[in-house]
Formats: sequence, C-alpha cells, structure tokens
Amino acid sequence: MVETYHSLEELLIMADRDSVSPGIIACRIEAEESGSSAEAVWSRMKRMLPVFRESIKKGLTDTGKSASGLVGGDASRLYNGSLRFLSPINRKAASYALAIAEANAKMYRIVACPTAGSCGILPAVILAVGEESHCSDDELTRALFTAAGFGKVVAEKASIAGAVGGCQAECGTACAMAAAAGVDLLRGSNEEMANAFALALKNILGLACDPVGGLVEVPCVKRNAFHAVHAMTAVDMAMNGIKSVIPADEVIEAMGDIGRRLPVELKETSRAGLAMTATGKKINAELLKKAHCMKR
Repeated sequence: MVETYHSLEELLIMADRDSVSPGIIACRIEAEESGSSAEAVWSRMKRMLPVFRESIKKGLTDTGKSASGLVGGDASRLYNGSLRFLSPINRKAASYALAIAEANAKMYRIVACPTAGSCGILPAVILAVGEESHCSDDELTRALFTAAGFGKVVAEKASIAGAVGGCQAECGTACAMAAAAGVDLLRGSNEEMANAFALALKNILGLACDPVGGLVEVPCVKRNAFHAVHAMTAVDMAMNGIKSVIPADEVIEAMGDIGRRLPVELKETSRAGLAMTATGKKINAELLKKAHCMKR
C-alpha cells in the first residue's frame, strides 16, 4: 500500500522523519501512485521550467493588447519602469507574474499552477527567488514539488477552483503554494514552509472571483502581480520567525468553509463585484457586440 498524506501535518511529519524537503516526499508518492519511476516524475516536473521562462519572455516582449483589448503591455511597463520603489526581487516577482498572466490572456503557452487564472504567481516567485539566490534547476524542481504537495491538500480539503470557492481558491492557493516554495528554495525549515503557507493564505480569505466580461483578464492579470509580492512577504515573515497563530491545515479548512458560504454571484459567474460596476457592464456589452459582429 502506498504511503500518502491527507493533511499538511502528515506531509511534514513524513518529511521530518526522512530529513528531506516536502517536495521529495511529494515526488516519491507521485511516482508510487502513478507507477512511474521517481526519475521520470522528476523529469516531467523539471520540464515545466522552460515553459515558465518562455511565458515570461513572451509576456515581457509582446506589449500588444489581448484579443479583448483589456490587458497587455503592463508587465513591460513595470519591469522597465523608472520608478524603483519595490525592492529588486519583489519588482521582478511582480513583473514576472504580470508577464505570465498577460501571456495567458494572449493565448501563449503557460502552466496552470494550480489554475490558468493564477498561473503567474507560483512561477514568478520560484524564478525570482531562484535567480536572486542562484538556485539550480533541480532546486527549482524540488520547490515545485513542495508547492504541489501543499496544493494537493488544498485541492482535497477545500478547492482550487474560482467557480467553487472564489478567487481565494485560485490566487489564494497559488500564493500560499508559492510562499512554501520560496521558503524551500531558501532552505528554510519545514515548519517555516507551513507558516509561510498559512500566513499567505489566511490573508486572502474571502477574495471574490468577479471577472469582467467573463474573461480571465480583469482583475485577474494584475491580481497575479499583487499576490506574487504577497507570497514574498509571507516568505520573509516566516523566515524571520513570525508564525501563523492558526495552523496551516486549519486555514485550509477555513478557506473551504468560506468558499461554501460565498454566494454564487462571487464565484466566477460575473454577476457581482467588479463585473457589475458601470464600467464592467459597459465592457461586457462591448464584448458581446464584438462577438456578435464576428459571428455575422
């Protein structure tokens, strides 16, 4: 019988027992459950890294607008802008997250990790931290497995879908996964990974999913940049000894409970929030008119 885990507490006990990163445990279990070798599973995850880098490149260099005309060019503006208020690593993380989310809106290849709507957060944090800390691709891969291990518990105990739990389930989960991965890259302890995860997630609880015009563009694209920096803050806090009062598993339970209580209008239906502002309604009408003209 394959040894597995159904909570972050169980995952971290296994990692502490074997004196390894949670990512090593996640890789090992994935291999056992899939009937593949650990080497094959590791190699498959490692192949995500070039996709991350290419989507960042596309997002930064293609400054045109998406088909809807709603997003495009902001990643380049932030990355190349003259105002340098953010620290270099936070600026890089925010720019990378914007770039990947804009690449998604323009139909370039991305990795949905854990979802397309939140696709920029985890890659941006992993690559920003990795570049600043001179991490190898194997170290980045290990951190990705750690993120996946944490995300698996969220998917099992709550949800990672905006249509089920609101954007707390998408950007919230991605942000928390990124925070755990960032601590892993910096060789923090397993306890620090759990604290970073909890700190990141609990401060995004209740976030509505209210896409304008039903597209994963507004506010989704810029939201990726904000939550990449949010994840970096959680990493910094956890590795400086700040702990979450509420344990990570209980934060996941709270997110699931809040998701069930959120009204359907705030779960990716575009029937409330920003989607129903005067400007949101106007954009939706224009998009519908455009789509109607294209069908004729």
